[in-house]
Amino acid sequence: MRLYAPRIWTRGYAFSKQFVCVRAKSSTAPATRTSTATAAAEQIAATLTAIKDQGLFKKERVITSSQRAEVNVEGLREPVLNFCANNYLGLSDHPRVVTAAKRALDTHGFGLSSVRFICGTQDIHKELEANIAAFHEVDDCILYPSCFDANAGLFEVLLGPKDAVISDALNHASIIDGIRLCKAKRFRFEHMDLDDLERKLAEASEAVGVEGKKLVATDGVFSMDGDVAPLEPMLALCEKWGATLFIDECHATGFFGATGRGTPEHCGIQAQLAQSGVILNSTLGKALGGATGGYTAGPKEVVALLRQRSRPYLFSNSLAPAVAGASIEVFKMLGESADLVAKVQENTARFRRRMVAAGFDLRGDDSHPIAPVMLVDARLAQE
Repeated sequence: MRLYAPRIWTRGYAFSKQFVCVRAKSSTAPATRTSTATAAAEQIAATLTAIKDQGLFKKERVITSSQRAEVNVEGLREPVLNFCANNYLGLSDHPRVVTAAKRALDTHGFGLSSVRFICGTQDIHKELEANIAAFHEVDDCILYPSCFDANAGLFEVLLGPKDAVISDALNHASIIDGIRLCKAKRFRFEHMDLDDLERKLAEASEAVGVEGKKLVATDGVFSMDGDVAPLEPMLALCEKWGATLFIDECHATGFFGATGRGTPEHCGIQAQLAQSGVILNSTLGKALGGATGGYTAGPKEVVALLRQRSRPYLFSNSLAPAVAGASIEVFKMLGESADLVAKVQENTARFRRRMVAAGFDLRGDDSHPIAPVMLVDARLAQE
């Protein structure tokens, strides 16, 4: 159930030349806009008005506490139950995670001020990448600032004009944007429709021939619907048609499957990941502490090529040491016990059972904590 999803951005800029620092003086009087700027502002304002009229305008609630099940919200006296965060395991403010982040600040500093390949790789980055690869039981892993970046950096590197990508119709926006950046031939199959997937694989095979590569792209769990992709038959179709399977695991890693290894574990293909060359993208910014960071995990050759050519990796700053250190602790916790995984599965079953008993219409897979509550009206949902 998604009630609201607050996000806060802050940006600070400092400019200096030798020993001279120039600061703009503040002014209380608004600057007079040119006619061009005024016209542009009026067009944007009209768009914003249309969004509001449709009941789709998003307002940010300001949280004044750490992220947890009960949060304090600016303007409200009482705590609010938070059903909309991606804090599946409750690790966003877990003492062990916070302590590990502080420890990394003391030992490795606040930031790297560099991309990875120049002077931005620390031992904890390599340790975290090794831990993630071991967790997913694949060859190797490469870190990104976010999974959106990981998706943006994958397809352009792996696929060219002579190749094909076959994508689920309801894939996440970051997958769609990543595919747009590549020059491969594009095919879209109906949502989780295996017959249509095979038809598109046949069309793609005819289009690219025996020399062209084929990549099937899907979310493991679809974030808005709570649907779970049928990965076992999908992988079988990929093997039949000589295609590679790519899975976005953002809403599965850490809490889905018996030990939290995600949709492949839930669907029974975990043991086939390495031998079939499956590529996984996922995030550190949801169940795994909820800060920031994403990654690609899979065949070592894929990871090696991404380190050489993936633009979001090559031209983005390294993951902050505090995030890397805390994430190492998270994977250690997952390796010690599956109790947190069992707890979220228990809570999922209870929530769904009680909501249905109360008369609500819930969608999505019964085993997954994404539980869309259908109100049918967009404005009502926002309000």
